[in-house]
Amino acid sequence: MQKGQIRVQTENIFPIIKKFLYSDHEIFLRELVSNAVDASQKLKTLSGKGEVKGAIGDLRVDVVLDAKEKTLSIIDNGIGMSSAEVDKYINQVAFSGAEEFVNKYKDTSIIGHFGLGFYSSFMVSDKVDIYSKSHNCMK
Repeated sequence: MQKGQIRVQTENIFPIIKKFLYSDHEIFLRELVSNAVDASQKLKTLSGKGEVKGAIGDLRVDVVLDAKEKTLSIIDNGIGMSSAEVDKYINQVAFSGAEEFVNKYKDTSIIGHFGLGFYSSFMVSDKVDIYSKSHNCMK
């Protein structure tokens, strides 16, 4: 038996995701806020396990609308990601870091599990920027 890997061209898969998974355009905000809440929960979990040194402060999610610039920012002070983690978890469609995290830390609850929520942002935007700083940079 021969084994292989499926390859997906994003320009072909995004219209399918957009049409069938995200038919209600306002769902993108819920998905992005859920990702931010997950990032905060992950940091809280790691802190509780002693894997993050120092105080984590008040965990929060801010939704900032700039009507003049026509931008919407979802800002959290959660776990963050390194460039390698962005490549692993964001640059791969339908690959969720939540599942990996929940398997490692069984006593935590994370909202996202399918690795598709972030992509809903492309339904309403021409450009998506990610600014992230891994919690490991703060050690």
